[in-house]
Amino acid sequence: MGLAWQQGPISAKSVGHFLTPEPMPRLLFVEPLRRRMRVRLGDLWVADSQDVILLHEPGRYPVAYFPRRDIAQHVLVDEDRVTEHPDLGVVKWFDARTAARDVKRAAWEFGSLPAHASVLAGCVAFAWRAMDAFYEEDERIVGHAADAYHRIDVRSTSRHLVVRDGNRVIADTHRPVVLYESGFAPRWYVHRQDVDQSALEPAEGQTFCPYKGLASYYTIGERRRSAWSYTNAWTEADRVRNLVSFEPDKIDVFLDDQQLHLEPGQTVIAHGLDRGLDADEILHDSLA
Repeated sequence: MGLAWQQGPISAKSVGHFLTPEPMPRLLFVEPLRRRMRVRLGDLWVADSQDVILLHEPGRYPVAYFPRRDIAQHVLVDEDRVTEHPDLGVVKWFDARTAARDVKRAAWEFGSLPAHASVLAGCVAFAWRAMDAFYEEDERIVGHAADAYHRIDVRSTSRHLVVRDGNRVIADTHRPVVLYESGFAPRWYVHRQDVDQSALEPAEGQTFCPYKGLASYYTIGERRRSAWSYTNAWTEADRVRNLVSFEPDKIDVFLDDQQLHLEPGQTVIAHGLDRGLDADEILHDSLA
């Protein structure tokens, strides 16, 4: 969820609400990242800063803004492109140019900020897909800048979970694992020993979560991509590594005899040039 996207507190589709008598205005929030962040294009570090400013705005993942002083000289080249931000005014765009590369629409900064947003003056954001890689210290990060408001908790339980495809039992367990993730309804995972694995037909295509890793999908009978597994889940979600979860809007899932249904607002949507949430960033990029 984070602070501003999915169903976060300042998202337009927040699952909660502020206790105020009037509707809340559109809110933007900035804060220091307090982590060293670097940007790489080819063999060049084009930005390296310990003073990154993180911008949260409704419906978007957090965006990292780098002070000009921490950006390599002569990399940014003015582009003949200006757009308008609904809250922050004129947006000026840049190419990123190195000896080996010339990347269009690679970065932007605000040209006429209102006084209340002056903290972003002289700061530049890089389009995620345009750059080759982003790092915190010496470790690569993927998907978007770190969001301190996104959390994952995994819990064991003895509740009874049953998954059916018509009359066929696909999974039956008294030891499911539940994953609570900010902005999403609980997701229930099952140990493979409790799943009829002959029912799982691997499906083409993977998706990517910046917090859990790459998800592989399975088709069950006529129910396409109705189950998934993080076969090599990242450290933050290691307890669900290689377990299987089932999509309750595609297959019948019962928890303690109550059928589960997909809750509104669960779909993860793309958020534009400044984000990358496709599996290619992990599968096909050779940078480490």
